[in-house]
Amino acid sequence: MLRQNEFKQKLKAGQPTFGLFCSVPHPLMVELIALADYDFVILDTEHVLVNPETLENMIRAAEALSITPLVRVGDGSKETILRALDAGALGVVVPHVESGAQAEAIVRAARYYPEGMRSLNGGRPGAFGKRSLVEYMKRANEEIMVIPMIESRAGLEHLDEILAVPGIDLILEGSADLSQSFGIPWQTGSQTVQDALAHLHARCRAKGVPSCAIPRTSAEFAPLWQLGVRSFVLGDERGISFRALNAHRTSYHQLIPTKETVPDE
Repeated sequence: MLRQNEFKQKLKAGQPTFGLFCSVPHPLMVELIALADYDFVILDTEHVLVNPETLENMIRAAEALSITPLVRVGDGSKETILRALDAGALGVVVPHVESGAQAEAIVRAARYYPEGMRSLNGGRPGAFGKRSLVEYMKRANEEIMVIPMIESRAGLEHLDEILAVPGIDLILEGSADLSQSFGIPWQTGSQTVQDALAHLHARCRAKGVPSCAIPRTSAEFAPLWQLGVRSFVLGDERGISFRALNAHRTSYHQLIPTKETVPDE
């Protein structure tokens, strides 16, 4: 059901916010992320196979624990965006946005008239018509977020025209694919990529549009904060879980004596 978007309110207030990608398609993972006190969760349907019923239940889990559920869609088509929002997402994260026209189409697909032409539906986000659907449309336009991902050289080159589109709530960087577009895949810490990201965040700040960073090391945090970034995606739960599991096993493996001793008889 449509609720106040606490993440959006914190962004407007300039408060620091932290989120995670959720790549394990199960509501339990959303519960864990919420109970770890993250502000928002990005449910990934771009790189992960998630059936519609599971996605809806993951959004329900987020609603139950008051964490803002966003969905990274596989593409920016109006049909894909519509399904994510009709499931109850409070925002869509759209990958590979590279032009102002593309950004305009995303806003039009995600917002109701007069800001867009999202298809009308009296389903679960609108409480099945329990309250005024006209009022729901107005609230949905206020609460639902449109978040383009800039993850290519073309996106950087057209960044100002993307930022000029009314209805863009947040820009999310995509350093991995950005590194590939520069011909240096996965070298996200390279000076080329870091300079490009600094340019992105500086332009967002100059245009008054919040930006969200994905720091890959703690050392990257302070420079981003100095650039005015206040929203951060701290990876995805798969990588965090893997590292934690590996470290946990390693901590016990290191306790094995290097020289086996024979217990006294």
